[in-house]
Amino acid sequence: MELIYVLDILGTFAFAISGALVASDQKFDLFGVIIIAFVTAVGGGMLRDILIDAHPINWIGDMNYLYVILIAVISTFLFKSKILPLYKTLFLFDTVGISVFTLLGLQKGLTFNLHPVVAIIMGMISAVFGGVIRDVLTNKIPLIFEKEIYASACLLGGISYLLLNHFGVPKDFNFIISASVIVIVRLISVKFKLQLPKIKDDIFGKT
Repeated sequence: MELIYVLDILGTFAFAISGALVASDQKFDLFGVIIIAFVTAVGGGMLRDILIDAHPINWIGDMNYLYVILIAVISTFLFKSKILPLYKTLFLFDTVGISVFTLLGLQKGLTFNLHPVVAIIMGMISAVFGGVIRDVLTNKIPLIFEKEIYASACLLGGISYLLLNHFGVPKDFNFIISASVIVIVRLISVKFKLQLPKIKDDIFGKT
């Protein structure tokens, strides 16, 4: 089994756990928790595949994604009190997950002969839109619109991948470097509470 696939599965598990925890906190029933865990884990990849007309759609072509999501939901129900203290571990899996999802989405976009800029956008959609759908369904402001360097880390990793690819860096080595860029930027931004600037007043509105 390839390392990238293993990381993909770990990321899916972490995303599903985060979705299940959010749904549980919102007092959703079992079906609701499964749905939220599902859209969090595979919603971004599914949206990407719909946009580029890729078939089979990610989870339809690989049942392991569904199995991992179900395991995550069951684990949340049985061990929620034990999972919550593992925030740092889950955060690390989540961070690795967005890095892998970004680059897999970018690579898929390139295989469909999309413009590199569009391919990067597909990578970002793969990584972050599961969380956006989760937050919308649970009536929260999506994390990427409110705080933390999240999608921007994916953007930087995607740009790194395209630049290294342009200079002929071997694909596997390129993947590792670009994924590391996303992970490092995400970890640094959270540690130092970095955020993108917000629009408050334009130059004419200041007094």
